[in-house]
Amino acid sequence: GMQSHLQALLSLYKLFCPELVTITLPGKTKTYFKNSEGPWKAAITAVRQRNQGGSPLAQAVVLGTTQPQSRKRKWNSQLDVPASSANNLEEDTGKNCVDLFSTNETFPVEQLQTFPQLLQNIHRLEFPSQMGSVLTNPLLLHYMNCVRDESVYLRLYYWMGQILQEGCTWCVVDNTDEKAFRSFLETVYKAECFLQEGFSACEEFLYKSLPLWDGCSCRPEVLKLVTWIPLSSFSEIKSYLYGPLAQLFFTSSLYFKCSVLESLKELLQNWLNCNVIHMDPESES
Repeated sequence: GMQSHLQALLSLYKLFCPELVTITLPGKTKTYFKNSEGPWKAAITAVRQRNQGGSPLAQAVVLGTTQPQSRKRKWNSQLDVPASSANNLEEDTGKNCVDLFSTNETFPVEQLQTFPQLLQNIHRLEFPSQMGSVLTNPLLLHYMNCVRDESVYLRLYYWMGQILQEGCTWCVVDNTDEKAFRSFLETVYKAECFLQEGFSACEEFLYKSLPLWDGCSCRPEVLKLVTWIPLSSFSEIKSYLYGPLAQLFFTSSLYFKCSVLESLKELLQNWLNCNVIHMDPESES
């Protein structure tokens, strides 16, 4: 019978070898096979539009998908610790309203200045509304290490993923502010070094953007982020990391080759250090 998945397969055959399919297929067929050439076509379109001087009709090509033009952000405004939402809410309710925080008083995060303050108030610390401020605040990074709160990591993952996607200079057509993006990548890398572990949002960003990377844009910062990719299966690392880097490796300068080897060596060292930390003390292997 003409099941939908069979129709999709036949339509795929008819697209590449029309002489093999003689029957008439419906015009609207559910897509079962993803177009593997999509990211490459998007990258070629991005380069073509960038070289043409930026057409007013150009749309942002974000990691291989066409999306509305990205919002212009003030990078530094995301990295300052704002006033805590608890204090703002308490001020807005007024003196005659019931104090919602009388039983569970929170410590304003902007007043956090010393490590002893962190230790004394760690159980009543409220994270800021702007997750980017965590990256530049050592005390809040300590808090992330001490309190394994999944909601904190989810908020940081979502925010960081959006910023990396919108700011990627080689995936977004009209984004020419490479200096700001390099600064942000450097800030993320320093936070990873402080935490001694990589962010999952950075790993996802690298896996999606490396196949489109030209090897020049933000090269030092990208290779630094590579050194903190979490340990995973070899097949995944080979296809998502080694494959795209190998294509650039064999066609690039000696300096680029040495830079890639250095970053992979540091990646191996970080994996070994992480493995030693989490190793079973009773294991002798």
